Amino acid sequence: MTSIGTEFSSPSGLLGRHAALGRRALFGAAAAGAAVLPVAAQQGPAPAAPGKPGAPSAVIDVNRARAAPIPIAIPEFTSGSAANPTLGRDMVQVITADLANSGLFKPLDPASFIQAAENLGEVPKWNDWKVIGAQALVTGRVQNTDGQVRVEFRLWDVLPEQQIQGTAYTTNAANWRRISHIIADVIYQRLLGEKGYFDTRIIYISGTGPRNRRVKRLAIMDQDGANNRFLSDGSWLVLTPRFHPTRDEIAFMSYANNRPRVYIFDLGTGRQRMLGEWRGMTFAPRFSPDGGKVILSETRGGGSNIYVIDLASGRETQLTDSGAIDVSPCYSPDGSQIVFNSDRGGDQQLYVMNPDGSNVRRISFGSGRYATPVWSPRGDLIAYTHLGGDAWGIGVMHPDGSGERILSQGFAVEGPTFCPNGRVIMFWRETPARDSRGDGYSSRLVSIDITGFHERVAPTPTDATDPAWSPLGA
Repeated sequence: MTSIGTEFSSPSGLLGRHAALGRRALFGAAAAGAAVLPVAAQQGPAPAAPGKPGAPSAVIDVNRARAAPIPIAIPEFTSGSAANPTLGRDMVQVITADLANSGLFKPLDPASFIQAAENLGEVPKWNDWKVIGAQALVTGRVQNTDGQVRVEFRLWDVLPEQQIQGTAYTTNAANWRRISHIIADVIYQRLLGEKGYFDTRIIYISGTGPRNRRVKRLAIMDQDGANNRFLSDGSWLVLTPRFHPTRDEIAFMSYANNRPRVYIFDLGTGRQRMLGEWRGMTFAPRFSPDGGKVILSETRGGGSNIYVIDLASGRETQLTDSGAIDVSPCYSPDGSQIVFNSDRGGDQQLYVMNPDGSNVRRISFGSGRYATPVWSPRGDLIAYTHLGGDAWGIGVMHPDGSGERILSQGFAVEGPTFCPNGRVIMFWRETPARDSRGDGYSSRLVSIDITGFHERVAPTPTDATDPAWSPLGA
């Protein structure tokens, strides 16, 4: 497990915390550091500038940033490392890409910078940044010795001329990309008032080969496409991977040994185990919010029912018995409700029920069919796949079925997943074939804001489907 130390000062200047943190715990320290000033540097930096009362601020809400992205300057971090003299530049490239890809920030061209990074000192020359249109400024320093890296960064609100964040991290030098993502998360939270989502990973299904002979492998990567690696060798078809909310595990469906079953995979050890013996096919697994259960579907006869498996005891509880096809269950963030799709009313629609299977009610009433529902981490929206006419779509609605709207449409779009703060949805998009043999089909992961803003393709080395977004720090 990754170990990273985080330092920050309280407003009185006393050291607030210095902790060794694992991957999942790490962001908690960065978020806590977002509330305090200034950085706890060994040489004792000057206090933050008092600021100009009543001056405009770079701190705004997401709606304003969507209409007018925040102009932010991120000079290259100064580095005293002979072992890796480009580390400061590399970190800034990652931070800049994270913020730019969100669509809520406008990183300024370094060629426009007047004050050089090495001349920044303790307090910026404010006019040098105002004149180029910067509203926020990020400065940093990197020290890399004996395989350890210490990264110190500050976030400045340019117009009122004040520092609003200062944090230092110490970790193994190999973790520099993660530190960059964490810094981007802190900047996002301090300027927009919401937690960021950059220190996360995406698990997905990699596809290679002709469409009628696809080799499908489990794959995982950082949310920006870096550190891609394959978790399975393609011997068996795999589908619908999902992250555990608190452990480094995933659940997925595999056709291993021609027995379609749900498996649990430990990302740390590479070990996997089948989730119980079943008469029929088990598929579409998701963990409960507390991680203690897995909810899935099992085929029986001509239909399928929804079950919950307690991971500690292995006990199975059947939740539906409608005689229909009940599939794709997903818990609400508080575990009080489950959304799923079913054809029990004659067509494929979305339904919500209590966690014991009671109080089933339909929530979708539009034309066409609805599938693959997933609850937002905020609890305010359900995303889904919509199949209507000649177009597929990715849509969202409120849990009571109101406010339905389509965010993106295409030849084939499917499988939405929310980022941890509920602001962005990722799904996969397939293009039509070029010939009758199926050659030419390609599928890519795509992300989009929940308002339908800023759609972009996520980089993957192969075709990709079935994305699932990790929790923060996972």
